[in-house]
Amino acid sequence: MNSLDLFRLDGKTAIVTGGGRGLGRYMAEALSDAGANVVVCSRKQEPLDEVKDEIEARGGRALAIAADVTEPEEVEKVVSSAEDTFGSVDVLVNNSGATWGAPTEDMPLDKFDHVMRVNVRGTFLMSQAVGRRMIERGSGGTIVNIASVAGLVGGKPEYMQTIGYNSSKGAIVSMTRDLATGWARHNINVNAIAPGWFPTRMSGATIEKFEEEMLADIPLHRFGSPEELKGVIVFLASPAAAYMTGQTIAVDGGTTAW
Repeated sequence: MNSLDLFRLDGKTAIVTGGGRGLGRYMAEALSDAGANVVVCSRKQEPLDEVKDEIEARGGRALAIAADVTEPEEVEKVVSSAEDTFGSVDVLVNNSGATWGAPTEDMPLDKFDHVMRVNVRGTFLMSQAVGRRMIERGSGGTIVNIASVAGLVGGKPEYMQTIGYNSSKGAIVSMTRDLATGWARHNINVNAIAPGWFPTRMSGATIEKFEEEMLADIPLHRFGSPEELKGVIVFLASPAAAYMTGQTIAVDGGTTAW
């Protein structure tokens, strides 16, 4: 096999949660470019339709489904629709996320709970639903969880007082390890990506306000671009990463290397 063929996903089907915008959109496009059928889901239909149309305009196949990943019935709807349309689910990218910023001593409990519910419960429910089918099918599969460097280090109080988000992403790192060891016997590989600062709708306001301070904390002294995440998601979703499981890859410009 040619080495580049290891990165192909032809005939595979991938679900990308939070696939309507930001990092999820970039990753959905990348998986499609590698040959996968792509199912994008999030709460709002319109941005999902835009991603679907763009993928199809480039020759790919896509399905867009509005769903709340914190609700088991809606998670089931997404997975069943993916199977009905494309036959199976081979790759799951758990990207849906929420955040809320406030000093820890002032953090509203309902906001803390909401962030944990979306980021942790949503990842668990999607992994459980897809994992069950991968186990039943008997041919394995791949799950990639989107964590964050915020789950690996403490938040910078100057511009990132987001204890719910940071805690949830730490939980994702731990969940990744547990899913990996628990499902290795079923040939299901589970890894995570911990992005640093990428300009998105979620991060935009913080970057605009604290750009100078944030860049000073990044050894490469710049923010990430979509292309610098696309290669990593294709790698982890593809046969090229078949002997990796339980790992978290930081894509952060060197932030966690300080």
